[in-house]
Amino acid sequence: MTFVDLGNKIVPVILSGGSGTRLWPVSRKSFPKQFWPLLSEQSLLAETALRAHAPGFTPPIVVANQEHRFVVAEQLRNAGIKDPQILLEPSGRNSAPAIAAATLLAAETNPDAVLWIMAADASINDLGALQTALQSAAAAARAGYLVTFGMKPTSPETGYGYITEGAPIDHLPGVFSVNHFIEKPDAAHAEALLKEGNNFWNSGMFMFKAGMMLAEMERLAPDVLNAVQAAMKSRTTDLDFIRLGTAAFESAPDISIDYAIVEKTDQAVVVPAALGWSDVGSWAALAEIAPKDDQGNVAVGEVLLEGVTNSYARSDGAMTALLGVRDLVVVTTKDAVLVAHKNDSQNVKKIVDRLKKMKRPEADTHNRTYRPWGFYESLIQGDRFQVKRIVVWPGQKLSLQKHYHRAEHWVVVAGCAAVTCDAEVRMVHENESIYLPLGCVHRMENPGKIPLTVIEVQSGPYLGEDDIVRIEDTYGRN
Repeated sequence: MTFVDLGNKIVPVILSGGSGTRLWPVSRKSFPKQFWPLLSEQSLLAETALRAHAPGFTPPIVVANQEHRFVVAEQLRNAGIKDPQILLEPSGRNSAPAIAAATLLAAETNPDAVLWIMAADASINDLGALQTALQSAAAAARAGYLVTFGMKPTSPETGYGYITEGAPIDHLPGVFSVNHFIEKPDAAHAEALLKEGNNFWNSGMFMFKAGMMLAEMERLAPDVLNAVQAAMKSRTTDLDFIRLGTAAFESAPDISIDYAIVEKTDQAVVVPAALGWSDVGSWAALAEIAPKDDQGNVAVGEVLLEGVTNSYARSDGAMTALLGVRDLVVVTTKDAVLVAHKNDSQNVKKIVDRLKKMKRPEADTHNRTYRPWGFYESLIQGDRFQVKRIVVWPGQKLSLQKHYHRAEHWVVVAGCAAVTCDAEVRMVHENESIYLPLGCVHRMENPGKIPLTVIEVQSGPYLGEDDIVRIEDTYGRN
């Protein structure tokens, strides 16, 4: 997207702290929806960053959970995004503290910087209309307004808040005052709002000058600003990441930017737009915007449909067949299956909550676990043994480590591994293996140019991930 600049470059700010539980079992706390390629070959995070990867924009500031730091960095790098600033939250405190941190960081370089706030997990399919909206928003932000983006509603949606448009703002084409904000309505109220024609979905996108936002925070939410200022002062750098001070940041109120600032300020305006926007907030919402067949179905992955209409089916694991049904959502992963009526897809979080109460790992974690060097997944687990697949990216290596309770056997099935075992370093090629006895100091490295794939067989009385003693680690996890 080419953006015609109106002055200084705009600073994109991407909020990537959400867990997206309504898209369970694909989206989970360990790997939420913004990291998945749900609508294209790119993840939602990458698509979001690429919208502002053009002249007229600085490299982005991304606010993310510290547990996701390496996934964020890798996906931005793979999308061709250079020099991002990645701010790490020690824990989620909602959007107001996250936006405060990004604003303070931008203001250190330029107090008059204009920030464009975006969620990492939304979809926009009309980039031309987005560019037009951004032109109007940038002019309003530079004039001192806090700009909200109102999405033209296409249905009486009860899952969004609404913004009621007021009078046009003089000398700012496409910009209107805000009459009022409306909380998520019930079905009847949403239908009435749609018919009125001057109400728009609150997209959660904003644009403003850094100095203006900080002044409003000092006036309207000083407890948020003070806590985040302290967290910025106590921040540390970790590789390419900026870690906010833990104690100070966790003392910030858990509050959204809407409640803290936007609904209280007298400087809010709205730019109405029809962008083909969706927050991809449920399986039904995803089905609505995804390409469909002649029967209104969406089929992704290993899926077979026979006599099926108006359904969404996705499989990231076993072959999944649907026969003679309609209006369903069926999602298969390697460790869980969801079957729901489309009308109930907003309630998937209730399933996740029940799984959490049962202390089931499927609530939060995937069978595949991502690490800065690659990923691993469990294939078989039994009494005193476990089999895993390990994939190490080119040029990356695991920590130098040892175990007190298990021995390991590594079989290379693709690529070549440089394996440290105590004082010896040995090259292990495809179809070769190496045994790592209990207590030995060991490490695996991929010196090649293709991903290294290893089958690991663990044996011992205890096989938990906490039986790792890291002696040296490239990624600062000692």
